[in-house]
Amino acid sequence: MNVLAEFMRGITRDNPIFGLVLGLCPTLAVTTSVENAIGMSAGTAFVLVCSNIFISAMRKQIPSAVRLPIFIIIIATFVSIVRMVMEAYMPAMYAALGVFIPLIVVNCIIIGRAEAYANKNSIFPSFIDALGISAGFLLVLMLIGGIREILGTGQIVTFGYTVLSLPANPAVTTMILPPGAFLTIGILMAIVNYQRAKKRARGG
Repeated sequence: MNVLAEFMRGITRDNPIFGLVLGLCPTLAVTTSVENAIGMSAGTAFVLVCSNIFISAMRKQIPSAVRLPIFIIIIATFVSIVRMVMEAYMPAMYAALGVFIPLIVVNCIIIGRAEAYANKNSIFPSFIDALGISAGFLLVLMLIGGIREILGTGQIVTFGYTVLSLPANPAVTTMILPPGAFLTIGILMAIVNYQRAKKRARGG
């Protein structure tokens, strides 16, 4: 197995947002800022990595007829850990992410990788798959969150530090509202699909 290629697949071809088109609800909801995007990505990554490893290790003992309910129980266990840790140590982010933390249980990305990959592969490939998908999810959420935050507030503030600030501060508050989320992800998806179409036309 080519570890780097397997990892990069989760960022490029099988990117959960632009490739597999999964997990759009939390993506649209929490990307009002880069900080929220990082928080959601970190929680999702922890659950995805742990559940992929656990499901891969137990795949031969899980009866096929009840595999999805068992997957959900495993995922819910790790989501509960994330929820309790975040509520205890990061209450502001916990409040900002709200209901989307417990909803990680039914996130299509995690269930999809459990069914399509971890259930069919050994532990190490499942671990690399989870890392790649998590990295792809993080990069896209940070990109969308960064665009929305800089255009919506005129600056990017992450964990108390001002990362970027526009001198004229031309804030467009619509960008941190739901229409801004749909507009941003729509334009980015159009760009990605256009580039992929050009690559296919060149025979790439």
